[in-house]
Order: sequence, then structure tokens, then C-alpha cells
Amino acid sequence: MIVFDLKCGSHGHVFEAWFGSSADYEDQKARGLLACPMCGDGDVTKAVMAPAVGAKGNSRPDPVPAPATPSGEPVAPVMNVADQAKMQALVEALGQAQAKALEGSTWVGRGFAEQARAMHYGEQDRASIHGEVAPAEAKALIDEGVEVAPLPFPVVPPHAKN
Repeated sequence: MIVFDLKCGSHGHVFEAWFGSSADYEDQKARGLLACPMCGDGDVTKAVMAPAVGAKGNSRPDPVPAPATPSGEPVAPVMNVADQAKMQALVEALGQAQAKALEGSTWVGRGFAEQARAMHYGEQDRASIHGEVAPAEAKALIDEGVEVAPLPFPVVPPHAKN
């Protein structure tokens, strides 16, 4: 898994997204599957990220003073190590819950919107399906009252699995 900070073009929202590889990111971007979770903008690019580079084993950096407010009060860290472990466990549990939810569901790829509508309007038997839609199409489905929900993690289509 690889994590990228992404940024939407409309409002500059920065958000984190997980991908199986850099190629998965490029593939999803090329197919228009990426969207800002805050505003739905499909114009998404990689945001500037600080690299995670460890210090050399034979060097000791000078201690960095703890951040403080202008009045000198210490600033709490955004997330400590224990919280990071909890967050990782939560992400893993969410991934497992998604996998369980997709058991018995049929991958329909880009035919998702058409099949979801057919089920909604009684033209096709109801079944559990998952697939791909552009953000605008997902919004159109929701506006029509079709019961759909985004998946928290990308799904590798069955034909693309190794």
C-alpha cells in the first residue's frame, strides 16, 4: 500500500488516499475515478508531501524545541504514536469490513450505474453489485433516489488480480 496526499483543483482541499501502488493511482486518475471527498471535484492531483526519510544511524540531530503558541504554551501534537497505531488498526478493520461487505457482491465495472438504475426501477432483479462510476454519475444516481454508497477503499477488478 502507498499513501498519497491529494489536492482538489477547485478549493485546494488536501486529503489522504491509499493505493496499491503508484500505477494504481495513475490508472484511477486516468479513468476519472478520483474525487475530492469534501467537494466532489474530479480535478485531483498529488499534493506536495514531505518524504519520510530516517536520520543516519551515526548522527544525532540537535533537539528541536517543542512548538509553542505565541504566549509560550506548548502545542499538542496532531497524532501521537499510540494514536497512529489505533488509526492503522481502524483502517485495517475498515478494509476487512469492506471485504466482508463485498462477499457475494458481483463486480459490474463501468456498467454499475446502468445496472443500479435497472434494479431501482424494477427492470432487473435486485442483487448486491459493485463497480465504477464517475463522481458526477454517482451524484446523479443519488439525486434519482438510487441507493448507492461509495466504498472507502479502491477495489481491484477481478480481471486485474494477479
